[in-house]
Amino acid sequence: MGKEVFCLTGHVFKPWEENTTVCDVCKELKTKAVSEKDLAKINLQKEIDSLRAAIDSKQKQVGDLLEAVDAEPDKKGKKEKKEKKNKKGAPCIETQPVQGCRDFAPEDYRLRDWLFQNFRKVAKQFAFEEYDAPVLESENLYIVKAGKGDAKAGEEILDQMFNFTTKGGHNVALRPEMTPTLARLIMQKGQSLLLPVKWFSIPQCWRHEAIVRGRRREHYQWNMDIFGVPTVAAEAELLAAVITFLKNIGLSSGDVGIKINSRKLLQTVLQQAGVKPEQFQPVCIIIDKVDKLERCEIVEMLAEKGIDEGVIDTILKSLEIKTLEGIKQAVGDAGGVVEELESLFKYLDSYGFSSWVQLDASVVRGLAYYTGVVFECFDRAGHLRAICGGGRYDSLMDTFGSPQSIPACGFGFGDCVIIELLKDKKLLPTFESTVQDIVIPFNESMREAAVSVATKLRSMNRSVDIIIEKKRSPKQAFSYADRRGARRAILVAPDEWKREMVRVKDLADPEDTRGVEVPLADLK
Repeated sequence: MGKEVFCLTGHVFKPWEENTTVCDVCKELKTKAVSEKDLAKINLQKEIDSLRAAIDSKQKQVGDLLEAVDAEPDKKGKKEKKEKKNKKGAPCIETQPVQGCRDFAPEDYRLRDWLFQNFRKVAKQFAFEEYDAPVLESENLYIVKAGKGDAKAGEEILDQMFNFTTKGGHNVALRPEMTPTLARLIMQKGQSLLLPVKWFSIPQCWRHEAIVRGRRREHYQWNMDIFGVPTVAAEAELLAAVITFLKNIGLSSGDVGIKINSRKLLQTVLQQAGVKPEQFQPVCIIIDKVDKLERCEIVEMLAEKGIDEGVIDTILKSLEIKTLEGIKQAVGDAGGVVEELESLFKYLDSYGFSSWVQLDASVVRGLAYYTGVVFECFDRAGHLRAICGGGRYDSLMDTFGSPQSIPACGFGFGDCVIIELLKDKKLLPTFESTVQDIVIPFNESMREAAVSVATKLRSMNRSVDIIIEKKRSPKQAFSYADRRGARRAILVAPDEWKREMVRVKDLADPEDTRGVEVPLADLK
C-alpha cells in the first residue's frame, strides 16, 4: 500500500483515491502525503488557531449582546426595561455613552490633546497643511469607493456604516474614513490646486464593527496624504513621518516595526498563474485575512473564488517572501516592483530609518483602491492589531470620475491602538495642572480687587482661576488651590491691598507656609 494521503481536515484518502482533489467527507482540498506525527502537529496548530478565532468571536458576541441590550426596543412578551430613578424617585438618565463610543472628561481629554499635538507637530514638520470637512457625507461616496460593479463590497461597506435617510430624502452616512472626502475636495478644487498636495487631518470616523481591544465604533484617525507624486519618494516621506512620530512619543524600532510590500507582486503572481484580472481584488481581500484565519480556511475561500489548487499553493508560497532577492527568484522583476521597493528602502535608509522597516509579501491591505506599495505598522510583541496602515492608490480619482488622473498615496493612524500600546509599554505621559495661579479674595468686600488682580495676570497670558464661592474661607481656598495643582495662590486681603500689595504663596514649596508680600506693580 502507498502512503496515506490526508485532506486538510485529517480524513484519510485510500491509495486508489489519491488522484482525487477534494475530500468526499468534508469537501476540503487534499494535501500532500504526511505522517501521522506531522498530521498531529497540523491538528494541534489548527486547535490553537481555532481557540484564537473563538476568542475573537466571543469578544464580538459580547459586544453584539451588549448592544442588543441597549438598542433592542421592548417587544411584546418581554419584560420592559426598568426605568432608572434617583433617590427622590425622579427619572434618571443613562450615564454611560452609547456603546462603542467614548467620553473625554478633562483628564482623558488631556491625553487626547497630547496625542493630537504630536500628530500635528510631525505633520507640520513635514510641511503638510491641515484640512477638515463635515462628518456627514453622501452614502454613495463610500459605495463607489468600494469598487465599481462590486455589489458585495458595496453591501459590506453599508453594513459597517452608520447611515440613514435625511428628512429631505438624502442617503447620508457618518464618515467611516477620510480618504473619499479628501478625493472629493481635490476634485472640487480642480486645476486651481497646486500639485503636489500634502494635506493632513485628524477626523473622527464611525464604523459599526465588533468592539475589541484597540477598536471601537468611533475613533479619531490621523491621515496624511500626498497627491501628484507618482514615485515612491512620496511613500518614503509618509513612512518617515510615521516613524518620526513614533520616536517622538518614546517608542523604538524594538517596540514596533513597519511591514512593506507592493500589490504589484501578488498581481504578477496571479497573472503568471493565469488568474483572471477580475479575481485579483477578491483574492486580496482573502489574503488580507491570512493572519486572522487558519490556512485551511484561506485555502477554502480561495477555492470558492475559482482559484486552482496549484495556484493557491503558489500564492501562499509567495506570501512567505521576505527579501527582494526572493521576489526576483519568484517572479522576476514583477512589473517593476523590485526596482520600486529597492528605491523605497534606499530612501528610508537615507532618512536613517532602515531598522524600522522590513519587506513582507503577506501585507496586501484589503481595501480595493490600493494599486502599488502598501504598508502596515505593527506591535512587535504581537499583542495588538495594526497600529496604522496605508499605501498608494493611483486609481481612486478615476473611480470617482475625476477628469484628471492624479497619483496619490497616504496613511491612516488611529488613536485607539497606539494608546493601548503606550499603556503596555508604560509610556503614557503624566499631565500637570494647567492652572498657574488661583486668586483668593479674603472676603466678599475684596472680590472686586481680586478680579482686577486676576485680570492683570490673564493679560500676561497666565492661566488664572479665582475663588468665586462666597462661603469659602482663605484656609479652604488655599487647600482647594493645592488640590487643583495650581503653582501659586494669591491672597488679596484688606491690609495688604491698602499698601498696594498682595500675598503670594508658592504651592510647590512645602516650606512656604505663609507666602510673601509682593507689590501689585511687580506681580507677574
